[in-house]
Amino acid sequence: MAVLIATNLRKELSGDPLFDRVSFKVERGDRVALAGPNGAGKTTLLRMLVGETGIDGGTLAWEKGARVALHDQRPPLDRALTLREYILTGAADLVATENELGGLEQAMAGGAHDATTLDAYARAQARLEHAGGYLWRNRADQALRGLGFLDADLGRRLSTFSGGELTRASLARTLAGDPDLLLLDEPTNHLDITSLEWLEKELTGLDAAIVLVAHDRWFLEAVATATMELEAGRATFFAGPWHAWRLEKEQRLGHAEKTAERIGRDIDRLQRFVDRYRASTAKKARQAQTKMTQIARLEKKRSGARDEIALLTRRTKSLGFEFLDPPRSGKTVVEIEDVSVSAGDKHLLDGVTFAIDRGEHIALVGPNGSGKTTLIGGLLSEEPPERGKVRLGYGVVPGYFSQHAIGLDERGSVLDCVQTMTGMTRPRAQNLLGRFLFSGWEAHEKPVTALSGGERRRLALAVLVASGSNFLVLDEPTNHLDLESREALEAALEAFPGTILLVSHDRALLDAVADRTAAIEDGTIHLYDGGWADYVRVREERAAAEQAASSAAEERPPRPKATRTPAKRPARPRRERDPIAEIEARIEAQEKLVGDLESRLAEDWADVDAIAAHKRAREDLAGLIHRWETLVDEVAR
Repeated sequence: MAVLIATNLRKELSGDPLFDRVSFKVERGDRVALAGPNGAGKTTLLRMLVGETGIDGGTLAWEKGARVALHDQRPPLDRALTLREYILTGAADLVATENELGGLEQAMAGGAHDATTLDAYARAQARLEHAGGYLWRNRADQALRGLGFLDADLGRRLSTFSGGELTRASLARTLAGDPDLLLLDEPTNHLDITSLEWLEKELTGLDAAIVLVAHDRWFLEAVATATMELEAGRATFFAGPWHAWRLEKEQRLGHAEKTAERIGRDIDRLQRFVDRYRASTAKKARQAQTKMTQIARLEKKRSGARDEIALLTRRTKSLGFEFLDPPRSGKTVVEIEDVSVSAGDKHLLDGVTFAIDRGEHIALVGPNGSGKTTLIGGLLSEEPPERGKVRLGYGVVPGYFSQHAIGLDERGSVLDCVQTMTGMTRPRAQNLLGRFLFSGWEAHEKPVTALSGGERRRLALAVLVASGSNFLVLDEPTNHLDLESREALEAALEAFPGTILLVSHDRALLDAVADRTAAIEDGTIHLYDGGWADYVRVREERAAAEQAASSAAEERPPRPKATRTPAKRPARPRRERDPIAEIEARIEAQEKLVGDLESRLAEDWADVDAIAAHKRAREDLAGLIHRWETLVDEVAR
């Protein structure tokens, strides 16, 4: 059943159409990637679907009772809430459903057994069961943990979190509400690879319809089941995985070009006949007139094919990456020997030892907070590490791109910054800025201190491209770049003849660029051949081998008993009880009791004894869960 059917949607901005005649259908289990250039209206469409922006034409038909949730990049408004309180605001209807069930149970226990009350109870019960029953709060906490939060964060106020953490909290809030239609605008921002992999599994397992906007190609390939492209005011739907969209676009482009070419040959042939016989005999002149009518019809068809070609070849203005040929360095670019890394009082890495040779492209991967940025910053600083040695090789000219875009000369304008940091002449610097979307006098003369975060990143990339460095150290270079610009950067890095050390959460970039992967594991760094896909394969094979070994140990038969009586040994102290394990066993038994009573009520909603027993069982279950949470918090402290 379709959760949503949109028909001929239209949106206007200042009287001009942003898009028109946009129609699509989304069913449960559909995960539609919304593609298109910046400014095509993707975010506007999502806000139209959730009711935050008006519709200027067309209709929306919803499944009865459908619940919609939107995650975008806007921060929470009320920063006085704790993280747990904020998450629960996204599940207000679940809290209301719990309250409704409690009121209905009291009414039924008091003798209200009419059909209206029983139907309301059944609907509320089904709604809560779809969200995971009375344990839906645990699922909300699991979403927080999957997105990188700790249990200790639940009581913190939102005002104490960073912007990236608030974005992740917004995503967790959206997931907690168990919506029927989930709208996600750039959900991968500020997620490390561990959280990205968790989110992919979570989304593919949801019983919901999903429409999402993202620039992470690996994520789109893992999640999307269809793509809808918004471009030039119209929408085109592509069924199948995300790569099928690109393949079909290429096939359609090839077909349109062949059609235009064939029509052109037909027009030329007919035109030669007209030119030859237009002034001939009456019969030939009539034939020539017929050919001219055919030419007019073919011209319309060729015009349509050309419009299709123009649409399919239209590209967003993307960044112009083309690194200069760097000077040749010595064979060893950098040596890292027994290095330790800390951040404040937190110890991150220990015993890190490896070397990078000339021409190698190395990906450095690990979870957020594991020490990647601290390590690569230490490679290029004059301060020695707290322990160990770092040595740059002969002739190495490093170029550093920080995810915070620091290091720019902020004393003047954008143009001044490029000229100062690259030594370029004014015309060459202006040309470089144009390739990085700083066009015109106003953009060139804008003070560096007035640039937005995204503009600073583009300026830092422009300076890096022109630096002539032979050792590129890149920390999250694709943040805030669209798909076309990411692919342009990827192609330039693949072709770069110098040495690269790359930190990124863009797994497609890691897989395309890296020939070795340095993974932070167990507080140090392990090296693997190949890019991201090769590393994942090794990681999965290792996990499978460990699982097989564990299973074999569990299945190993017990050792045979000795035939003689062993010498008496001192009695061992009795193993201490595990209170958490005991409470979990009691919760499991109580959940079974609640389920049995619900099955009994499903057969006879007028069973007053079952209603009362069900209420007591639920209250006991809630008490056990509260006790379990208290014990877990005590262990965590």
